[in-house]
Amino acid sequence: MSTRAARPAMGIATATTFDNKTLYRDFLFSFTCGKDGAVKAAASALFSPSAKTEASHPINDATGGYFADVITPIAEAFEGLCRQDHVVCGGEYLGTEWVTSTGYFYGYFTRSLCGIPPSGKLAFLRFGEFHRMEDGKIVESYVFLGFAELIIALGLWSLELQGYEGVVPGPATQNGNVIGPSDTAQSRLSADLVEGMLKQLTTEDQTWRPYWDDRMVWYGPGGLGSYATVDAFADFQSPFETVFEGWGDGQNEGITDVGSNCKAGDDDYAFLCGWPQITGVQVKPFLGQAPTGKRVFMRDCDWWRCADGKIIENWCMLDIPHVLLQLGYDLFAEIAELSE
Repeated sequence: MSTRAARPAMGIATATTFDNKTLYRDFLFSFTCGKDGAVKAAASALFSPSAKTEASHPINDATGGYFADVITPIAEAFEGLCRQDHVVCGGEYLGTEWVTSTGYFYGYFTRSLCGIPPSGKLAFLRFGEFHRMEDGKIVESYVFLGFAELIIALGLWSLELQGYEGVVPGPATQNGNVIGPSDTAQSRLSADLVEGMLKQLTTEDQTWRPYWDDRMVWYGPGGLGSYATVDAFADFQSPFETVFEGWGDGQNEGITDVGSNCKAGDDDYAFLCGWPQITGVQVKPFLGQAPTGKRVFMRDCDWWRCADGKIIENWCMLDIPHVLLQLGYDLFAEIAELSE
């Protein structure tokens, strides 16, 4: 029996979600309009002045806000910055409304980014954003940035690698920007399908497998890699779960602050974000790092595409540098030494 069974159900996209996605898509358009200051002006209009922003390590608590602490450093590092949103969707969860997107920032990497040295070539930085909205304004944000993937692409990664590493595509159907209004019944089907699968994770007999299409693709974070077909994913997933004893939300250990900030279905798509979402004690090697016996808290997020009653594509991001830091390995300090 999975220890993850007791959990609130996913929400779904609502009429308010549609209004919020319209505002959010207008903001995203500012990245492509080609006018100086357009993104800053659009962010100022959409984000509440008191909005809280958290971003992947080493940014963490973005006290200066989303634009100053997240977008500005990327824009300064990537000359000619462009943004490509593969999935844009949203939904309600436990009375809160969220919008989310995932894709890539890319440009000519000419200046250091969070200590990562520039390549002087085209570079891609994967992202995932989750924004809580109230009264037409973003009031809380969680931003995942694929720093590990960028470091791997630059040849500066000295840890173990497992699956495919490289730029991953958007949905095969090219319909990831869910404009809406969303179909309520389909949104609920997607939400329940994904939630049903999640409840079966950590089961010894892999009872989560029937929820997936045999041709599924899991686009994982840097270091863990990506896998095609449910068999290949199973060969990764089940061993990964055993690396961290008690892998889950920590309820059995009396931990109460781990779980989903948001999760919902939106037409054929569903999403989830937890800051942190998972906890466990490292009892086996992780990316070549020996067991430490330390408890880690994982910032984790996903987007899923469903088709014909099965999950067929899954984009997953995990703040790998933050996990490694909790295990005593400072990836950014290592990069600094390699770059000297």
